[in-house]
Amino acid sequence: MSGPTGEQLEIRDGDARAVVTMVGASLRAFEVAGVPYVETYGAEDQPPMGAGAVLVPWPNRVGGATWSHAGVRQQLEVTEPVRSNAIHGLVRHEPWTVAERGDSAVTLAVEIAEAQGWPFPFRTTIGYALDNGGLTVTHTVRNTGGEEMPLGVGTHPYPRPGTVDVDDCVLTLAAGTVLPVDQETMVPSGKPQSLEGTDLDFRGGRALRGVELDTAFGGCVPGEDGLVRHSVTHPGGGVEVWAEPVFGWVQVFTPAEFPGKGARAVAIEPMTCPPDALNSGTDLITVAPGDTWTGRWGIRPLHG
Repeated sequence: MSGPTGEQLEIRDGDARAVVTMVGASLRAFEVAGVPYVETYGAEDQPPMGAGAVLVPWPNRVGGATWSHAGVRQQLEVTEPVRSNAIHGLVRHEPWTVAERGDSAVTLAVEIAEAQGWPFPFRTTIGYALDNGGLTVTHTVRNTGGEEMPLGVGTHPYPRPGTVDVDDCVLTLAAGTVLPVDQETMVPSGKPQSLEGTDLDFRGGRALRGVELDTAFGGCVPGEDGLVRHSVTHPGGGVEVWAEPVFGWVQVFTPAEFPGKGARAVAIEPMTCPPDALNSGTDLITVAPGDTWTGRWGIRPLHG
């Protein structure tokens, strides 16, 4: 099956199923025993609101679509015209190729030789693997150029708590800070601020009903198992987004209506750096020529 996002690649493991697109390598569906654990959309549709997108070599926004490297001003393509920003990297509309494929796992790859405002060639892969009722996602980025490359990686899933309304759920985040932004440009306007004593502190869990977020949280603290864990839960279960500690930031977005669903949704977007990191330098990864960076995150159902 194909559409605007190209061929649809299905993987299965037991009663778990996921669908990945060839254009953008996006996660279009993940379900267990027929119960959805991410918001989905039709194979003939464009991914709404960035659903399932791969955000490389930067997540979120670059303010004014400009940044500087080695004293040289770089002008990226403006991909968020309403705010004059460059948003969500360079690969989410690219055709990817299959690097490896099995019944329960698939790895896609894409190479960027050059791009406006981005003087670093690279190859990136994303692997989706089903196991024990969960989904593990593995990113790699290889610097194929001749100089050090700054890097940020993110992803844009809308975890869904099964068939339960998001407004009847509790959001729990492992984040300890929030990044203030200019509400017109959504570009950072100050340094991260502690969440202690604020109504944005979700470390202990807060009901989602009435909560409106398009917010970058930082200071994500891993648990005893070494993983950062965020969740959307209800008395009968829910869904968890976990990530390795390098994903120390998370953008949370609560659109009033997810297209085709007719109800609210919540995006929980693990990121290795905050918005506009190409300008601030905050938590940017540096990849030497010929080197490869790897990071993992995943989604799993929770059962009460």
